[in-house]
Amino acid sequence: MNKSGDVNIGYALLLNNFVSRMKKTVLFVILFVTSLPAVFSQRMSREEYIEMYRDIAIEKMQEFRIPASITLAQGILESGSGNSRLAKRANNHFGIKCHSTWKGKTFREDDDERRECFRKYRKVEDSFRDHSYFLTKRGRYADLFKLEITDYKGWAYGLKKAGYATNPKYPQLLIRIIEDHKLYQYDRNVPLADNTQAAKVEPQAAKVVSNSRKVYFPDNASLSPVEIAGDGRKVYENNRRKFILARKGDDFWKIADEFGIYTWQVYKYNELDKDDSLVEGQMLYLEKKRNRAEEEYHIVRENENMYSISQKYGIKLRKLYKRNEMEEGTQPRIGQRLVLR
Repeated sequence: MNKSGDVNIGYALLLNNFVSRMKKTVLFVILFVTSLPAVFSQRMSREEYIEMYRDIAIEKMQEFRIPASITLAQGILESGSGNSRLAKRANNHFGIKCHSTWKGKTFREDDDERRECFRKYRKVEDSFRDHSYFLTKRGRYADLFKLEITDYKGWAYGLKKAGYATNPKYPQLLIRIIEDHKLYQYDRNVPLADNTQAAKVEPQAAKVVSNSRKVYFPDNASLSPVEIAGDGRKVYENNRRKFILARKGDDFWKIADEFGIYTWQVYKYNELDKDDSLVEGQMLYLEKKRNRAEEEYHIVRENENMYSISQKYGIKLRKLYKRNEMEEGTQPRIGQRLVLR
């Protein structure tokens, strides 16, 4: 065979090999494209949602005393079992909007109005925690925490009564989800953290604290001084801030002179007015209070107010109001859970 024939055969082999490869490539593309709808159409079922998030719901129940059945049912209803765009792209399973105090990432979605601002979370568990905070730090839900942890029906109707949802059938929808999937089983025989019991047994959970006096007396028995000043005055520390207890006859000038600071610093650090009189035994900070406390929350008890709580935890009063979305000057309800950090 001549060289021309060899060349033709070579070209034929190359062409055949190229066509074969192209067929395989086209076949792969066809298979990949046809499989896309199946991949993207996969939706999480309610059973899968419950299996995936029930432990988180139980954990939040132990911490915040909100029935796990209610949390799961709300998540299923409001996120479409985790399949909504808001749930998938923002990890927001409860439709919580930004509000003025939200400093985290946001996600825009049409709701009552176009492109409304919703909170965006790093992970789904953050959404569950924020949902718990949302219910515990707002006074209008205080009555719910007087219910038994197993009373999911009471919770469902109570949420609607408190204005959580506008759908008139919201309670029935929650109850049906709970009963269809036996979610009530997760509310039973689960030990609650000790600090949640205060909200449960508080007999006046809806009573407003009227005492707004700006003074706080700490429990002396629990105090341990970190140093002794020159005249024998004991100096203590709280939330990494030093403080003293006022003595009889103390005033701002005397304390400022004793500790080498300005008079205005004494009353400003303690969010008092310069004309206020000091009371023996009251807590007085020698440094600026911090923006947040070391503890996560506080259950309001009788005779407490926002000022006394801010002094107790060494957190700035205005920050305490801001964290709890409360108007400055207003007071919390007994049994209300205040966010501290």
